[in-house]
Amino acid sequence: MAGERILIVDDGRENRDFLVEYVLEPNGYAHLIGRDGQEGLEVALRERPDLILLDLQMPKMNGIEVLQHLTAAQADIPVILMTFHGSEEIAIEVYRLGVKDYVKKPYTVDEMVNAIEHSLTEVRLRKEKEALTERLLQANRDLQVRLKELDVLYTVGKSVTELTNMNELLPRIVDAAALVTQAEESYIYLLEGDRLLCRAHKRQNAGRARPADFEPQDPMAVQVMKQGKPVLLKPEQLAQQGIRSFSMAYAPMILRNNVMGVLGVSNITPEAHIFTKHDAALLSTLTDYASIAIENARNFAALRETKDKETEQLRGTFERFVPPSVVDRVLTNPEDLKLGGTRREISVLFADIRGYTSWSENAPPEKVIEMLNDYLSLAAEVILAWNGTLDKFFGDGLMAIFNAPDEQGDHVHRAADAAIALMKAGEEMRARRGDDLSYSIGVNVGEAVVGFIGTDRAVNYTAIGDVVNTAKRLQELAPAGKIWVESAVVERLGELAQAQPLGEIKMRGRKKPAFAFDLVGLNPNS
Repeated sequence: MAGERILIVDDGRENRDFLVEYVLEPNGYAHLIGRDGQEGLEVALRERPDLILLDLQMPKMNGIEVLQHLTAAQADIPVILMTFHGSEEIAIEVYRLGVKDYVKKPYTVDEMVNAIEHSLTEVRLRKEKEALTERLLQANRDLQVRLKELDVLYTVGKSVTELTNMNELLPRIVDAAALVTQAEESYIYLLEGDRLLCRAHKRQNAGRARPADFEPQDPMAVQVMKQGKPVLLKPEQLAQQGIRSFSMAYAPMILRNNVMGVLGVSNITPEAHIFTKHDAALLSTLTDYASIAIENARNFAALRETKDKETEQLRGTFERFVPPSVVDRVLTNPEDLKLGGTRREISVLFADIRGYTSWSENAPPEKVIEMLNDYLSLAAEVILAWNGTLDKFFGDGLMAIFNAPDEQGDHVHRAADAAIALMKAGEEMRARRGDDLSYSIGVNVGEAVVGFIGTDRAVNYTAIGDVVNTAKRLQELAPAGKIWVESAVVERLGELAQAQPLGEIKMRGRKKPAFAFDLVGLNPNS
């Protein structure tokens, strides 16, 4: 069972309860409920379940009417029809409307389970076929082109630290876009104030891209800015709009959930190739690097104008790792930014993505990057929401601390809350993405040395001590979907903790075992 979501649309409570209790839950399916045809249609269009169990006779809207509305909305959702009455005419009509199976009441548990599995098998096979086809297409690309793509992406990635002049950076990004997609023309649009300006472009047959500064007459770029999604335009679409290009592709440039511009490519002549989803994926990957490079170039210009390098360096160090209040405090007292540390009690949280290695072995690099960004960005948001400090990212994991640099009297509670919230958010992310990945988390509390390590030019705020090592070992030992904590965490939480004892656990590199608990949840404050 894969945990698919199944919508029950039936006005009979007894039948709904029977399906949930004896068919869906025992077999690992999630369920949604529609108590009549109208409600069921609304839930189906909003939630897009994997399968619908649809009663024929219902008030407000019967099963046939629901099917007609689903067909009109182009909702490609398999349906199993349930009814006490059947006829050849009804069967013909419902199969014409996309019904996958037809079950007459009363039915047995086995009959319904078999019908569900039969319907879902087709969906699973279709998804597997699509994924296999995509992988084969990517694998069949010319090796030299692939190496060139990777080389260009690497070059643009280095631009984050190498280039600070926008007149040099933007043409390089435009040239890179043309190279990786084999485009005849390319261009970059940036949002400056309320105006969308073309800041660099490469014309057909031109050797290199050039800087620019004009308002483009490009309604498609405006559309991509508003929607924040890549767009592919084929010859027939362009011909209908009277555009001279043969094929076009656009990708939004997004930073911190804000669209800052658009990167576009076009092929003018029919001899050129039509852009594919692979080209769009490469363009989107390139925009990730480009957005960071542009942001860094703009920051450098601001530093040069204000000559306040120490303040901006401090902000650049902390703003993505600690709460805004902490950043403001350190900016107010920049003398705090010095090498060395102090001893204090902290709570430490380690999180790692379980299943990453096996998943990434069979996934293309673009999908691996996308997955890591999704899960690690989610983790960072949760940590910062509980006013934790992001110490570092390492591969597919992260470390966070609480009670440093700002004091937090409830830091143990914050760490536990963050761990539980992260686990819940990870489960929701897994359901949305449809993968088998999940977090494993370790939490500990104790004394450590916290402060800045490094050099006068490059520093890192971190924590060092046995409490950190133990938290890391707990995370490494915790199974997927589990939060393991040291006994001191449970003791500090007291009656708030919902935890199951695991006993003494031997850890690598430690002579003394730790007494660990499986943290299940937290009771509400009394």
